[in-house]
Amino acid sequence: MSTPPMISTALTRLTGVDHPIVQTGMGWVAGARLVSATARAGALGILASATMSFDELERAIREVKERTDRPFGVNLRADAGYAEERIDLLIRHGVAVASFALAPRRELIAKLKDHGIVVIPSIGAVRHAEKVASWGADAVMVQGGEGGGHTGAVPTSLLLPSVVSAVDIPVIAAGGFHDGRGLAAALAYGAVGVGMGTRFLLTSDSAVPEAIKRRYLEFGLDGTVVTTRADGMPHRLLRTEYVEGLERTGAIGRLLPTLRRSLEFKRMSGLSWLGLAKDALSMKKATGRSWAQMTQAANTPMLLKAGLVDGDTGAGMLASGQVVGLIDDLPSCEELVDRVVRDAAAHLRAAAARLL
Repeated sequence: MSTPPMISTALTRLTGVDHPIVQTGMGWVAGARLVSATARAGALGILASATMSFDELERAIREVKERTDRPFGVNLRADAGYAEERIDLLIRHGVAVASFALAPRRELIAKLKDHGIVVIPSIGAVRHAEKVASWGADAVMVQGGEGGGHTGAVPTSLLLPSVVSAVDIPVIAAGGFHDGRGLAAALAYGAVGVGMGTRFLLTSDSAVPEAIKRRYLEFGLDGTVVTTRADGMPHRLLRTEYVEGLERTGAIGRLLPTLRRSLEFKRMSGLSWLGLAKDALSMKKATGRSWAQMTQAANTPMLLKAGLVDGDTGAGMLASGQVVGLIDDLPSCEELVDRVVRDAAAHLRAAAARLL
């Protein structure tokens, strides 16, 4: 049973959820178990499809629908060569929301909207928000530099108000949020809700191994580092011994492990060599990465799998936002959402009272 609605925004009205909170689509973390628990709590859960084969994604969608009748979403890679067939899958199963890590093409947005699916791309710059807004996106999620995984350099406190002022569609704030005070602050900035990744990873409903969750809780505000050594793009990770070693290893030392993990990723994804090549070309065109960076791209999912699924921090990475240093417990999704909403409402009432 979800918490009674207390804060209604354009996000809750747009997606049909009770609370203006989004559980972001974290690879290897945001599976059916976490997403359905988030949805039952009244927030918007997002399945992470980038680390799933087509069949795995379909099974995950079916499982969420079996566990709950509440709205949920799927995060898609707009730069993937297989994006259109996955969009067809969302349409076929009546998924409520499609989110994207990069700007989807105008025609993909139109196709999703024609079938009643809400489109919410994630962006890291004002110009990207303006582009997807002009193409018909229903809302955008902005992630500031504090966020985990692939991230930019501009903090949420500067990026968020810039985007809110630049576009006339709802803006969801991500990067540095974990509690009711943060939700209240985001609403005061003009956002319609918050996206949280690390906070939902660190819940009892998350399928991440318990020992790894406990490891996360050991880190402080200085416990993360942004590195390009994994796949050539800025990536915020926990400052584990493996990541520290990665920072010290040269390009030659990373070459053989990179090739091995690329082969492993090919086997896991089920893509043919031709499919993998098409996917790589599509990604290169969308992101502007160099070929040297592209050779590293398969590193990320496999290194994250080693840490987040296999629990091996000696051979894997743990993506994390800086907010990890403020988290000290592992509540259920229901407990977390209830706490965040009630605390946010209390902070908003207190702020309003100070104006009298």
